[in-house]
Amino acid sequence: MSEIEQSLLGSVPRGLFIGGEWRPAESGAEFVVHDPATGAELARVADAARVDGLAALDAASDAQPKWAATSPRERSEILRRAFEIVTARAEEFALLMTLEMGKPLAESRAEVAYGAEFLRWFAEEAPRIAGRYATAPDGRNRLLVRKRPVGPSLLITPWNFPLAMATRKVAPAIAAGCTSLLKPAALTPLTALLFAQVLQEAGVPAGVVNVIPTTDPGGVTGPLLLDPRLRKLSFTGSTEVGQRLIADASAQVLRVSMELGGNAPFLIFEDADLDAAVEGALVAKLRNGGEACVAANRFLVAESIAADFTARLVEGMRRYVSARGTDPTSTIGPLIDEKTRAKVAELVASAVGEGAKVLTGGEIPSGPGYFYPPTVLAEVPPHARILTEEIFGPVAPITTFRDEDEAVRLANASEYGLVCFVYTTDLNRALRLSESLETGMLGVNTGMVSNPAAPFGGVKQSGLGREGGAEGIEEYLETTYIGIADPMVRL
Repeated sequence: MSEIEQSLLGSVPRGLFIGGEWRPAESGAEFVVHDPATGAELARVADAARVDGLAALDAASDAQPKWAATSPRERSEILRRAFEIVTARAEEFALLMTLEMGKPLAESRAEVAYGAEFLRWFAEEAPRIAGRYATAPDGRNRLLVRKRPVGPSLLITPWNFPLAMATRKVAPAIAAGCTSLLKPAALTPLTALLFAQVLQEAGVPAGVVNVIPTTDPGGVTGPLLLDPRLRKLSFTGSTEVGQRLIADASAQVLRVSMELGGNAPFLIFEDADLDAAVEGALVAKLRNGGEACVAANRFLVAESIAADFTARLVEGMRRYVSARGTDPTSTIGPLIDEKTRAKVAELVASAVGEGAKVLTGGEIPSGPGYFYPPTVLAEVPPHARILTEEIFGPVAPITTFRDEDEAVRLANASEYGLVCFVYTTDLNRALRLSESLETGMLGVNTGMVSNPAAPFGGVKQSGLGREGGAEGIEEYLETTYIGIADPMVRL
């Protein structure tokens, strides 16, 4: 490990952030954070338990009334300062994410820019929270509608985008006037802890944001979901875990936002610009090493161009260099842990056993770390598990369709509906597909749809609610209606 890396790790807080203070876990317990490229220990972090989670809720609950009463402009300026600090410290955040998550530095830098933009976007949304005033249809009353913060919110983030997933949840909570408890993934807690340090520097008052890393998520979050002081749950992760959390949240009828699993189809029609389609496919598949809920999971290609597209995709995949993210040659890093890599390898082996052919990749390399090579599978049978399960790795299974109707049927044949990608030069077709595809997001001739100014979220078992865009702040606001007697009527 270089001196720069050691210095950075030495500057990152290791404790729990509760009530504006850094503290150890009540039990003194810690857990180890590893470098997925080498398996080496990076740091030891305080390991929250039930008592620590409740202490964080105490702090958030105590801070809620005063925070809700702050002006929208004050909340906006705090978020703007946080944006400027994160931007100024972009290299620190990028290196830290590369160390604990594994992605190449270039991708980490892109995530810092993307994650910081949520702070700027919601800084601008805070002063725009609005209600309405109207006359009732019968003319007898005036209708006043106002918005107010939901209240203390539990925010649970995944390991794959350690900064962006935190800013995407924390920023709208701050903008809306909600206090929060952020529980980052145990695999990548360091970025969240550095982010908490930035928020403190930006002027977030004590108790408004609390950060509680833990290796016992159920033991910490379970009691919180049953506590009447908590009013909202926002979760990004697997559908299986999300379903359990929704059930648990029902006891207190909590507001829930769920960004869950995906099985994104990538459709290439016969009229597509193949060069653009291949470049878009590489972005949609290999960004973050394929460890993204919006990663292309199934490639559905028109029969007439399938051979040409497949050959070009194989050539593109082979250009990627697997190496530790700090290596200047690295264009794809390791997977997050051995469990994730083993699942990817098992899905590939299962597909091959069912008749698929490996055109490139497909074998676990020797050496340290959890690397898996960019892989292309052709002639994948329609019943293969790899077409129905979320891969979360750099594997592109290819199958074909005869016409538009079959393409839509195959694309919709999933319990998920997060995102879909379409390549076609026919505008009418693109508009038809926007109405027939069961998806929360649609990328037309682009392999990347995520944008802080746009509503991110899915349909079916891909989740509930939206993050980002004008819709994102609504997830943290309650609507109050006030009926007022006609002011023109004198009593």
